[in-house]
Amino acid sequence: ARFGTGQTRIQVSQDLQIISGLPPLVRAGDRFRAMLTLRNDTARPMRVRVQPRATLLTLKEQMVTLPPNSAQPVHWEVTAPAQLAELRPGEMLWEIQANDIDSAASDRIKLSQRIQAAVPTQVQQASLLQLDGPLELELRPPAGALPGRGGLNLRLQPKLVDGLPAVQDWFRDYPHSCLEQLSSRMLVLGEAEPWQTLKAQMPAYLDEDGLAGYFPPRPGSPKQGSDVLSAWLLSATDEAAHLDPAWALPPEIRQRLLSGLERFVTGKLEPWHWAPRQDLSARKLAAIAALARFGAARPEMLASLDLQPGQMPTSALLDWIDILRRLKGIPNQKQRLEQATQQLRSRLSYQGSRIVFNTEANDYWWWLMVNGDVNAARLLLSALDDPAWRADLGRLATGLIARQQRGAWHTTTANLWGWLALQRFSRQQERSPVAGSTQAVLISGTVREEAHAPWAGEAAPPMLLPWPKKATDDMRLQVRHEGSGQPWLTLQSLAAVPRREPVSAGYRLRRRVQPVLQAQPDLPAGHYSRGDVLRVRLDIEASAPMTWVAITDPIPAGATILGSGLGRDSALLSEAGADSDADGSSPASLAFEERGFDSFRSYHRYLPSGTSTIEYTLRLNNPGIFHLPASRVEALYAPEMFGETPNSGITVHAE
Repeated sequence: ARFGTGQTRIQVSQDLQIISGLPPLVRAGDRFRAMLTLRNDTARPMRVRVQPRATLLTLKEQMVTLPPNSAQPVHWEVTAPAQLAELRPGEMLWEIQANDIDSAASDRIKLSQRIQAAVPTQVQQASLLQLDGPLELELRPPAGALPGRGGLNLRLQPKLVDGLPAVQDWFRDYPHSCLEQLSSRMLVLGEAEPWQTLKAQMPAYLDEDGLAGYFPPRPGSPKQGSDVLSAWLLSATDEAAHLDPAWALPPEIRQRLLSGLERFVTGKLEPWHWAPRQDLSARKLAAIAALARFGAARPEMLASLDLQPGQMPTSALLDWIDILRRLKGIPNQKQRLEQATQQLRSRLSYQGSRIVFNTEANDYWWWLMVNGDVNAARLLLSALDDPAWRADLGRLATGLIARQQRGAWHTTTANLWGWLALQRFSRQQERSPVAGSTQAVLISGTVREEAHAPWAGEAAPPMLLPWPKKATDDMRLQVRHEGSGQPWLTLQSLAAVPRREPVSAGYRLRRRVQPVLQAQPDLPAGHYSRGDVLRVRLDIEASAPMTWVAITDPIPAGATILGSGLGRDSALLSEAGADSDADGSSPASLAFEERGFDSFRSYHRYLPSGTSTIEYTLRLNNPGIFHLPASRVEALYAPEMFGETPNSGITVHAE
C-alpha cells in the first residue's frame, strides 16, 4: 500500500572545458577562422595553455587567462589544405589540448573536419579497353584546367566486370539521394550494411497502397507512391539477388509492393503520374514483368493491353519478352516470343563497336527511368538467358561498354543495369587469369613519367601519371603488359576545370542574394559580417516540363540553413523561404529538401516549363574568405537537361 514519488537533482561540471566552433565542412583554399571556446567552471582564475594540432597545418600554442566562472573564445587563422581534397573529399583531423598551468584542470578534444574541393577534380574523358598488345595514344590535358591538378589515372583488372571502377567512382561522387539512387549506389558499391539500414527504412517509403515513393511522404502531402519505381525496385533487386541473395528485399516489403502493383495492373489503383505522352501500356507491362519474377502475374492481366511488338518502345518490348519467358498460359506463347525476339533483333545495329537501336529516338522515355543505355544493358541480361543469343554475347557486352561517357553511363538506372549485366556476363564468360606486370609511360617532349603495376593474385595497383607542368604537342601515353592474360585497362583523364560562364542546356539558372539582417550595410558586394542573415533566391527557367528535377546551391563553410526547426533556428527569418511557381502561388511539386553543411538541395517530382522560384535563408557563422562552386539544376533521369551558373566567393568579417 506504499506508493509515491521522489526526485533529486545532480549537477555535473568540468573545471576546464573546450567547446568546438569549427565549421564541419570547408573547401580547399578557404581562409577561415578556426574558433574554440574555453570555459572555466571554477571560482578561481585560470592560466590556460592551448596546444592545437591539425593535419598539414602549423599552429602556434596560445596562453589564455580565464576569470572565474567565465568563457572566452580562442581562434587561429587557417587556410584549408588543397592536398586533402585532390581527387575526392577528404578529412582534416584536429586535436586540441588545454591545461591550466596552476592546477591539474585540463581538457582534450579530437575533431574531424571534412574538406571539399571548390573546383573538384573530375573525369573529363575515359576509355575502357583490353590490353591485347602494346598501346600508344596521343593526348593533351583538358583546356582551361587548373595547373598541378589531376593527370592520367590507369586501373587494371583481370575481368571485364572488375574493369568498371569509373562506374563505382561515378556512384561515390553522385550527390542525390532518392530511394532509387540510394539503392542503385549500394548495389553497385556492395555496401551491405547501408543496404540493411535502407531495407529497415523502406516501410517509410511505401504509401498505404503499398507503392514505393522516391522519398518518404511529406506531412499532409497526397499519395506519392509510384508504380514505375515499385516495378523497378522489385526487378532490380531480384536481378541483384541472383548474384548475391543478400540484396533481396524483405518478404514483407516485397509482398506490399506486389500487392500494390497487382491493384494497379487490374485497374483498382491509379497512382499520380505525369507523362508527356500516353504510357499506360508500357507502365503496366513493366509492372506485370516485375510480378512475373515472383509468380504473382496472371495471363488475364494482359487482356486490356495492345500487345503489338512493332508498336512498343524497346523498354516495353524487353518487358514483354520477360513476361513471355516467365508467365505460363499465354495463348500462342511460343510464336509470340519468337515474334518479339525477331522484332528486337531487327532494331539492333552497331556504330563501330557501339550498340544502338534504330528506334532509339523514340525509346528515350526518361520519365519511366529508361533510355538507350538501360535498354542495351537489359538486352545483354536477356541474351544471357537465351541460347539463341550465345554467339552475340561478346559483341553485346563490348557494345554496351562503348555507350559509356567518361567511363560510365549517364543515369543511375543505366549504371545499375549495366553493372548487373556485366557482372553476369563475366561470371559466365570470363575465365582467363592474368599475371606479370604492366608498365605505363607518359612522354611530353623530353619529360618522362613512368609507373609500374605488378600483378599479385587478382589485382594490380592503380597508377596515376600527373600532367606535366608544360604540355607539348607530341605528348603521348604508352602502355605495355608483360606476362600472361589480357587485362582490362580503365584510362581516365582527370582535371579540375572551373566553370567560368553560365551553361544552359534546357534550364537557365539565376541566383540572387538579399540581406535580411546585416550588421554593416555599407560593406561592398559579397562582403558580410558574422551573424548576418541572407535570403537566397533561385530562378529556374525551364524549356520543357520534366519529372524529378534537383536544384543544388552551395553555401559558405560554417553557414547554417534556417527553417529546419532546430534550436536557435528562427521561424520568423526563414518563413519566406519557399518553392513557388512563377506567380508565387503553389509549390512546384516539391518532394524533398536537404539542408547540408555544403549546400541546399531540393527535389521536385515535377517542374513545369516556364519560370519557377526557390528561396531559402541562411545565417553566416564563421569569419573568413570562402569559395563557392557553381549552382546547378538538372533532370535526374535526363541529365543532358541541366543548367549551371558560377558563383563568386564570399567574405565574412568578424564584426
